[in-house]
Amino acid sequence: MQDLKLALLQTALHWEDPTANRSMLEEKIWQVNEQVDVIVLPEMFTTGFTMDAASFAEPMNFHTFKWMQQIASQTQAAVCGSYIVQEAGLFYNRLLWMFPDGTYKIYDKRHLFRMAGEHEIFGAGQKQLVVEWKGWRICPLVCYDLRFPVWSRNVANAYDGLIYVANWPQARVQAWSTLLKARAIENIAYVAGVNRVGVDGMDIPYNGASVNINFKGEVLWEKTDEESTGICVWEAKALLEFREKFPAWKDADQFNIQ
Repeated sequence: MQDLKLALLQTALHWEDPTANRSMLEEKIWQVNEQVDVIVLPEMFTTGFTMDAASFAEPMNFHTFKWMQQIASQTQAAVCGSYIVQEAGLFYNRLLWMFPDGTYKIYDKRHLFRMAGEHEIFGAGQKQLVVEWKGWRICPLVCYDLRFPVWSRNVANAYDGLIYVANWPQARVQAWSTLLKARAIENIAYVAGVNRVGVDGMDIPYNGASVNINFKGEVLWEKTDEESTGICVWEAKALLEFREKFPAWKDADQFNIQ
């Protein structure tokens, strides 16, 4: 387990334009002038937070899937972000974790944002995902999942870091910032949160506030209001030493989610 370097892409998104978004993101990725281990894209990075799933859903192994394979192979980094997928007649807000060798893991957003009607259009995920990469165990989650701590609880140190990808509006950004710190502290884990900026096609403004937070809840990097790519480091030795020195995880409640 060595230090892990992440590139957090906080960006505006072209509304309901997958081709333009893939091209824009590819350009930003190639502007990263150092080797990173993980590239993190926002929620619904091909479209913005649209409920028009029927028009923009892709089957697996289609354009965005192959684009992520290409980016991961060329950068030799794992790439993650969510987009709209159709499978077995259902739509999912699906996070794809793509490894450089072309293998992948999926996580379907568990908590669907009913205030936008997401729960009426998309299927809810049923299983938490923990991926292993470069000696780290990482749990990737999506936006509204952040409000539900039981779903992300780090039982018996099952993971070392949380990643949240989001389209979290500016009107509620205080909740975003507060809850990300809480998830880091209660789970004794690093937390990276990647949110978008700009105004979407529903005239909803976003101001980012993407962050990298350590296991003590300390903000190591944060960017608000503007497009930015944060190059952030998760330090393995610091995490392991703190868990040894302050083993609150040993007193945590043990449970399984059914």
